[in-house]
Amino acid sequence: MTARQCLITGGSGFLGINLVRHLLARGVPVRSLDIAPFDYPEKERIEAIVGDIRDPAAVELAMSGAADVVHCAAALPLASAQEIVSTGVEGTRLLLEAALRHRVARFVFISSTAVYGIPDHHPIREDDRLQGVGPYGQAKIDAERLCAEYRARGLCVPVLRPKSFVGPERLGAFEILYEWAFEGRRFPVLGAGGNRYQLLDVADLCEVIDRCLTLEARQVNDTFNVGARQFGTMRENFQAVLDRAGHGRKVVALPAAPAIFALRLLHAAGFSPLYQWIYETAGLDSFVSTERLERRLGYVPRHSNREALTANYDWYVAHRDRFAGQAGTTHRVPWKKGFLRWAKKLF
Repeated sequence: MTARQCLITGGSGFLGINLVRHLLARGVPVRSLDIAPFDYPEKERIEAIVGDIRDPAAVELAMSGAADVVHCAAALPLASAQEIVSTGVEGTRLLLEAALRHRVARFVFISSTAVYGIPDHHPIREDDRLQGVGPYGQAKIDAERLCAEYRARGLCVPVLRPKSFVGPERLGAFEILYEWAFEGRRFPVLGAGGNRYQLLDVADLCEVIDRCLTLEARQVNDTFNVGARQFGTMRENFQAVLDRAGHGRKVVALPAAPAIFALRLLHAAGFSPLYQWIYETAGLDSFVSTERLERRLGYVPRHSNREALTANYDWYVAHRDRFAGQAGTTHRVPWKKGFLRWAKKLF
């Protein structure tokens, strides 16, 4: 039986390329829609459309003939509030309208655990209250509401709320940790670093997406948290990377309250790439329940925080020359360091 064609929005991004590779390995025909060109070795094996999800013509072209959609595209938190909302909410609305019109079988929406804000208990479950931190978190909440509307209209819309995920091609904020480790520096943690902080390997996320595309609609037409089953403290997460670098460096504790106050001021002044969600939650517990995922989709995430981070660090070391001198606001490139370029000399 011929596999159904899958449209991936944001196919040129970090999650996009990992999902492209995952689906191609399973014989699934892939089409990508992204505002950025698809410049990976797999470009001859997929249909890549350069276009904006806010452009009705581009959406119509991309949706035509697609049987399934995985909606990964989003403006990340470093973008302007207007960009985040227009892409994350209005772009999602256009895609859902087109998906319903073209009668796609599945529309998988990649949301975020940012929809939970800064919770007062753990583990966080799917029916806990939603409270976005900043425009990005609120845009994800608003987009989820649209997904619920179209689910009520008959579209099968699995919604995934992944923890921060890492793996091949991942840079962004994680590149700061990897660079300091590679250079033999210590790395700071807010407070003692004993807070439990869950991450996710992108390979596990791709497997969950795959199940949302292939299992019975009644099993997947819901909202699911996705996070590592095995995870440790923030100190343990950072120390795993420093140990992998092999310089004998250790994590350094910073007083949380003064450090967060300083980061707020620096971010407001445009001198730091670390946005509110990062510095307000980095010193707190942050983990979700994956019980619904395991029970309904029959999948237990396989990779621990340590495995995900060290594998991503190894990829960084092997490819760091490729992105030397680059800087931007996506997960595929290093972020502009601002004051961190000089602060690292203290460690």
